Amino acid sequence: MKAARYYGEKDIRIEEVENPRIKFDDEVLVEPLYCGICGTDLHEYVVGPIVTPTTPHPLTGVTLPQTFGHEFSARVVEVGSAVTDVKVGDRVAIMPAIVCGRCDECRTGRGHLCRRFACTGLSAETGGLGQLAVLKEYQVAVLPDEVSDIQGAVVEPACVAAYGVDRVGISGGDIVLVTGAGPIGMLSALYATALGATEVVISDPNPERAAFAKTFGLGRVVNPMDGGFDDLMKDITKGKGFDRTIECSGSTPGLQAGIEYTKRSGKIAQTGLHTTPATIDAMKLSEKDLSIVGNWCYLITDWPRIIRLAASGRYPIEKVVSSIIELDDVVTKGFDVLIDPNGNQMKVLTKVN
Repeated sequence: MKAARYYGEKDIRIEEVENPRIKFDDEVLVEPLYCGICGTDLHEYVVGPIVTPTTPHPLTGVTLPQTFGHEFSARVVEVGSAVTDVKVGDRVAIMPAIVCGRCDECRTGRGHLCRRFACTGLSAETGGLGQLAVLKEYQVAVLPDEVSDIQGAVVEPACVAAYGVDRVGISGGDIVLVTGAGPIGMLSALYATALGATEVVISDPNPERAAFAKTFGLGRVVNPMDGGFDDLMKDITKGKGFDRTIECSGSTPGLQAGIEYTKRSGKIAQTGLHTTPATIDAMKLSEKDLSIVGNWCYLITDWPRIIRLAASGRYPIEKVVSSIIELDDVVTKGFDVLIDPNGNQMKVLTKVN
């Protein structure tokens, strides 16, 4: 089969590799349909390997090279003898986390914090940028007719965004600030709106992303570098500050904006991953009685809920998709375009089969 294989920094190769096969009775063989390129994939491509294993992974035993891709939809082509949740022909969305089920975190329902956490497409035998992939039964969730294959490929980042918002809680009528208009930022804005936020203000200095964000029609989109944010906050919140901030830029300015413009006793979700230490005004954090909540991944049991919400039309996750490319073009039209700081793409999907 054909697969996009990651060897190291700036080294992804489209190769012919041996077809994977089911080895255990609780496994499912799938044919990936559409696969997204994640920010984690981009970090690996630019400065990796980071989380892709250069020595045998403690849970999966794999090392580089790795077939990339952990945001994908697929069609089931074979099931193990013990599999009951899905059948051949089902369309599914993939929950890529691979967990041990034995550590304290797993045993207390926090599988996303598994001590031996692995991930399909990053630290596993297969990935969504290959024409076949093997998964455990718990990693696949059936897509109803109302959810397309394209939407199915966006369920994973949609779960990331939803978890961050859920960590700080949105109540009907809340006014929310989202810093960073990338895919996770926009999915967070869509989810906050689905939960009843009255207005969502989206902040991003990239004019291309800001222009794309405006097409969502969720609320005001602002450039934090233009000044005038104080007046905007006073106008929208009557000077009280935002009820909640979802920080999705992974930058010090984004986090500082949350501290500055969130209301007293408000909450900030740190959803964007910081690749360098952030500097904050800790005194203001105390003076305002603020809470900053970190988020890692998602609840691994959340796929059916997010799929139902997408099926209802209330969480239109497909809106973040900006282009669809072929597997042979995944480097030139995918990775290289997305790492361009002046790029105009948001979520690029690869059509795998």
